[in-house]
Amino acid sequence: MAKRKKIKKGAFIKLFFLIIVVIGAIYLFKMIENRNKVEVIYAANNKEEVSLFNEEKEEVKKIIRGTKLEMYLSQGDEEYKKVKYNNEDYYILNDNIAKKIEDSVLEKEVYVRTSYNINKNIDSLDLLSLVKKGDKLDVIGFDKINDDGKVNMYKVKYGEDEGYFYQKYTVMSEEEALVNYDFNGAYETHKKQKNVYGGGDGASLDYFPVLKPTFTDNIMPEKTYSLYLNGTKATMAMVDDYIAFAKETKINAFVIDIVDDVNIGYASPYMKDNSPTSYKHAQNSQGDYANAVKKLKDNGFYVIGRITAFKNSYYVDDHKENAITNSSGNPLKHQSSYWPSAFNRDVWKYDVELAIEAVKLMGFNEIQFDYVRFPDGLGAMEKAKTVNYHNTYNETKAQAVQRFLMYATNELHKLGVYVSADVFGESSYGSGYITSYGQYWPAISTVVDVISAMPYTDHFGRNYGGHAEPWLYPYDTINTWAKTASKSQKLTATPAKARTWITAYNTPVAASGTKLSYNSKEVSEQIKALYDNGLDGGYMTWNAYSYKNNLPKYKNQQDAYKKEYN
Repeated sequence: MAKRKKIKKGAFIKLFFLIIVVIGAIYLFKMIENRNKVEVIYAANNKEEVSLFNEEKEEVKKIIRGTKLEMYLSQGDEEYKKVKYNNEDYYILNDNIAKKIEDSVLEKEVYVRTSYNINKNIDSLDLLSLVKKGDKLDVIGFDKINDDGKVNMYKVKYGEDEGYFYQKYTVMSEEEALVNYDFNGAYETHKKQKNVYGGGDGASLDYFPVLKPTFTDNIMPEKTYSLYLNGTKATMAMVDDYIAFAKETKINAFVIDIVDDVNIGYASPYMKDNSPTSYKHAQNSQGDYANAVKKLKDNGFYVIGRITAFKNSYYVDDHKENAITNSSGNPLKHQSSYWPSAFNRDVWKYDVELAIEAVKLMGFNEIQFDYVRFPDGLGAMEKAKTVNYHNTYNETKAQAVQRFLMYATNELHKLGVYVSADVFGESSYGSGYITSYGQYWPAISTVVDVISAMPYTDHFGRNYGGHAEPWLYPYDTINTWAKTASKSQKLTATPAKARTWITAYNTPVAASGTKLSYNSKEVSEQIKALYDNGLDGGYMTWNAYSYKNNLPKYKNQQDAYKKEYN
């Protein structure tokens, strides 16, 4: 009996070892089987790039965060994981691995380098709080990762607001956020621009470089020689005649009104819902206007749509709550017009939505914002406190103007179109000063693609440039002015292209009774003065003191438009 029990015990031991061997074999088989099995992961970091290493754990490559990798499964809890990238094996730190692309952006907080409003969401132009330089934002997500590893917009939380904020306006520390960008010592010049006239100070504006894009399917002419067309029904009906005239010259572009205060270019669907008074007074049907623009484009012309951003009487008729108001609380009528407040974000949205629609419906190559300013000549009312701009965020006028243009440029660049801004000629005086209505040349030139000054010769005061009546001396007057504008262009790292409005109308009778007809000679002299001073992005012809047919006047100036200016 004892012998039989011993045999059973031996059999049990053999069975046990057999089981161990089988389990070991299965494990070994699984290891061999899993050795080349992988799972998808994503490179993660709190900055744009992630390091890859070789077997000796030496850094050999950098990839952008969000890059898809394959991680081998047959690994333990090592500090590094073996991964496959572009069919080659590397190692990556455990800390740089995310299971989902949504988790590949690791920063949890960022600081505001450039003051800007939070977007309510990705797909609308609605804005939430203005966050200011140095403010902290909590990061709770992002929309997409760009090709350089930067995200486009963070999803952020700020107080009670949740929305989206551009990464390009943020940095990683408060200390870095509070540094002011200084281009070749230019910030010292900006700091000297004090709030003398009520438009704001230079130190509080943003001068960080802004990349000027080139859209491959929308090439801006190197030199844009432009005729201005008002958006009236009569002018649109004559577009064939303007095309025929332009083809005999160097003209390669046209500026056409979308909105010029109460001159409404076409019956916009967006206006119908958001400013029915504007829609009611449209000069052209959508179809007629679109047909005119199409003819221009089909004939090879670059077409610019013009919008008077903050001078729009019909909009104020429909939105009195967004207007600059007088001491009685009623919309202020100034220079025969009503003015939406440039501090108001609903006004910003209206202008940019209108511009986006115009691009989509009409195919404009560029949107030009005129009247990107507050009304001029209100100093006495401001002192008496009889004007209310409804300044929600306690901004300076110059800040509001620059931030509007940042907002407009961000949105319109998404459509592959350029943005230009009109400024008064005096905004360049003395290498730039901040006007009472909020225009400061370097701050605007930094942001937009094209800056278009309006140095109309009859707008200069007597004795400007050493002439009692400057409008009688087109070359000298514009030459004097252009020297200051050229200096202003050098005060920013990324100046806009300078494409300038020229006087193409006869100067009005001045106090002395002297008047000058502006024909080919006078037009040529202005353009030459611009180019002699490096303002060589082109010109635009301003001849709009009436909305009559301007073609006869242009024909009197034809020789000027046949020249190539170098």
